[in-house]
Amino acid sequence: MFANRTEWSLGQNQIALLLEKLQTSGISILDLTESNPTKCQFVYPQKEILAALTHPKNLEYHPHSFGLPEARQAVCHYYQKKGLYVDPSDVILTSSTSEGYSFLFQLLANVDDVVLSPRPSYPLFSFLGDLHNTQLHPYDFFYRDAWHLDQEGLRETLEEVPNIKAMVMVNPNNPTGSFIKPDELKVINDLAQRYSFALISDEVFLDYSLDGKSTASMSLIANHANLTFVLSGLSKILGLPQMKLSWIVVNGPTEIKKAALQRLEVIADTYLSVNTPVQNATKEWMQLAPALQGQILQRVQANWKFLKEDFAKTRQSQLLHTEGGWYAMISLSQNTGEEELTLRLLRDAHVLVHPGYFFDCLEGANIILSLLPPQEVFQEGINRLLQKI
Repeated sequence: MFANRTEWSLGQNQIALLLEKLQTSGISILDLTESNPTKCQFVYPQKEILAALTHPKNLEYHPHSFGLPEARQAVCHYYQKKGLYVDPSDVILTSSTSEGYSFLFQLLANVDDVVLSPRPSYPLFSFLGDLHNTQLHPYDFFYRDAWHLDQEGLRETLEEVPNIKAMVMVNPNNPTGSFIKPDELKVINDLAQRYSFALISDEVFLDYSLDGKSTASMSLIANHANLTFVLSGLSKILGLPQMKLSWIVVNGPTEIKKAALQRLEVIADTYLSVNTPVQNATKEWMQLAPALQGQILQRVQANWKFLKEDFAKTRQSQLLHTEGGWYAMISLSQNTGEEELTLRLLRDAHVLVHPGYFFDCLEGANIILSLLPPQEVFQEGINRLLQKI
């Protein structure tokens, strides 16, 4: 009765089953995987956020394929403050970054065409590939004091795998926190021109540099060399995932960019998914970015600092260097299994972490932590974790 593309493994894993059992028993869990900012005790300006949803124009419907002009202009202003120019006509509003990916997979890939996706990375891509009958093929990053693109492996993949239509970059990556370096981007651009594939850069975490340095130069917004799509949205920029507004910014050589925008207009017009109140509120909400981002950035930087100080005292595991985003990776000793440790931490210490295989980590055994939890929760969780490893 159901499509083959939905033949996923739908049962709960051992970690989820144990978590449910403990929570049902009333046991309090220190959740070091929490990445929902609305559940992390940040102070939101409720009056301003809610007042922006009361605009009288919300009672009118003016369908625009790419989104309301004022909302798209607000997106452009966000980049302008970073010193990056974006034309409103190159912005397509979507209801989520996932929907942005959906539009781009529909635009670029025929049935069984290939999209390259990073490894390690967030497990969203496999489901998007399934839903669009698109084959995902990994390209790898390796860790040697920092994360590096496996350039030789990428070249081999491009030689061996036919029908590659796009390459997804998460910039900075989730969970490695690594940005695409200028020398790596040069290689990627050269290969994209040689093998004729588009670039998709997911930059939802761009504003969260753990060392406080500007990340504007890391963005692919100004990447004119190849057809390039940059994704971002309010979920991370403002810590407002419930408001469901994201976007695609299109760049590249003039003719191919024009053709892409024409086709995306049809795709976007077919859905018209972004609701009017959110679009009308976007300009006012964007003005709250400094205060909201300031809280989040202060939290992730403080938790990262605590992690570095605590892991400097142990030789049983290694805290991997990260540059940006909301996550941290810990490499475990060779005789420690990541799922075994994750279950032991949850069962004995009541601390929840992600095992590395959730993110397709290939090198060694790893666990993944969110840097968003309140500092007292995070520090107690890390103290318990260190006692177990």
